Amino acid sequence: MRNMAAGNHCTVTEFFLAGLSEKPGLQMPLFLLFLGIYVITVAGNLGMVTLIVLSSHLHNPIYYFLSCLSFIDFCQSTVVTPKMLVSFVTQKNLISYPGCMTQLYFFLIFAIAECYILAAMAYDRYVAICNPLLYNVTMSYQIYSTLISGVYIIGVLCASVHTGFMTRICFCKLDVINHYFCDLLPLLKLACSNTYINELLILFFGTLNIFVPLLTIITSYIFIIASILRIQSTEGRSKAFSTCSSHILAVAVFFGSLAFMYLQPSSVNSMDQGKVSSVFYTIIVPMLNPIIYSLRNKDVNVALKKIFERKTFM
Repeated sequence: MRNMAAGNHCTVTEFFLAGLSEKPGLQMPLFLLFLGIYVITVAGNLGMVTLIVLSSHLHNPIYYFLSCLSFIDFCQSTVVTPKMLVSFVTQKNLISYPGCMTQLYFFLIFAIAECYILAAMAYDRYVAICNPLLYNVTMSYQIYSTLISGVYIIGVLCASVHTGFMTRICFCKLDVINHYFCDLLPLLKLACSNTYINELLILFFGTLNIFVPLLTIITSYIFIIASILRIQSTEGRSKAFSTCSSHILAVAVFFGSLAFMYLQPSSVNSMDQGKVSSVFYTIIVPMLNPIIYSLRNKDVNVALKKIFERKTFM
């Protein structure tokens, strides 16, 4: 569907999203699967934010970071999943050009913000384990609120640059986006103007936004593991390691799928492989994070029991 504007023969008004699969027999099972995942994601992440707000003993930096992560995961999933669900129940999943650019913009904000909030959480754990006596000073209100603000500011800046340069691209090829949402690489494949600057920006910001947080996380964990190994108690050591393993697992899945999608040469990158890795960081990770970070946490379990007891006595 293309509108040929006077004087500009490459103006598109809408795109078709190809979706995750074109096999008719898979549409309804996939719809039900991803609808279930989305419901769990929304309930888990909004539930976590609500619990942290209502429970006064969870009012400390680590849980403020966790509530920020939950909010980002909820937004990330909401930007992508509902539109994907439409593709399973309609023959042609249309998205307007402004709608596509808006989806791209907010998707980038929350994807980049997630990279940095994971790094901030790793730094918080480093301070808590390696410098526990200085924790309240190092993680003061000013420090953690600055870190959280910084997470969103970096996300908005990078997303604005990417989306700004994307709006300058001329689209005059097939208007079917071979993806389930408007992402950078699938959109660039439809371009008929020069995309060199866009590809350069993807490589630059992709490297920066993956490796800077990842380096922060790895450095934090080197110091954390060194501190854990100095703990005399076997029980204390295993408890600390189990907490770390949850965080490392979430980090590995999120950053691994991001790197697979964005740090390959365009000649190597397959959109079908890209769709699979995208499912991990846009849909699976937001569902898993409340489970990985929270349900194994004793403080969260205690807070949940108190909330339910309060409701029972009311």
